[in-house]
Amino acid sequence: MSKDLLTQLIISLIDGDPDVTVALTRQALDAGIEPLVIIDQALVPGMKTVGDKFSCGEYFLPNLIISANSMQEAMRILEPELHARNQAVKVAGKVVIGTVSGDIHEIGKSLVATMLSANGFRVYDLGVDVPIEKFITTIKETGANLLGLSALLTTTMVGQREVIEALEKEGLRHQVKVLVGGAPVTRSWAEEIGADGYAEDAIGAVQLAKQLAESFAGN
Repeated sequence: MSKDLLTQLIISLIDGDPDVTVALTRQALDAGIEPLVIIDQALVPGMKTVGDKFSCGEYFLPNLIISANSMQEAMRILEPELHARNQAVKVAGKVVIGTVSGDIHEIGKSLVATMLSANGFRVYDLGVDVPIEKFITTIKETGANLLGLSALLTTTMVGQREVIEALEKEGLRHQVKVLVGGAPVTRSWAEEIGADGYAEDAIGAVQLAKQLAESFAGN
């Protein structure tokens, strides 16, 4: 019975049916399945499959968004149960993310934030048009080890360089791995400004964030 519920939960995520995902999450808890088991054996594998389908072109952006939001809804149900049991999901890393100053584009940044959260990262989404000082202050307050900088305009992408320069001036650059992205951003630009990585889409950003977080763990 427990295995059947977990399998159905995986399928609901892959199919992008949030109502079913939420209902099955509640059923799994009522059946006595531990929250961490639901996460590790259903939600995580389900999202991995969705990510794989997106990467190979079988799924598209709407599929990705629906499934990621479904997982977030399931996590809202599970988090109080985790706290009640004094359990915690293993945090893959802490990420501060935002669109740089002067730029109000949100969709791409928000999708990356959602996908990072669905993949076990603690995400501090600062929104759009974020001043350099806000990035710096939040990193200091949270102890984040990853920073995601989004820019959708050629006129604002220089803000990514300015944030990295500010990190260096504040003595924080060694603490934080910087990921950059956005329509005009390229790998060569990332290298030029001293970023640690560049991703073309949300799945690539998650994969890169995992690699960079592991590099910290290995030190």
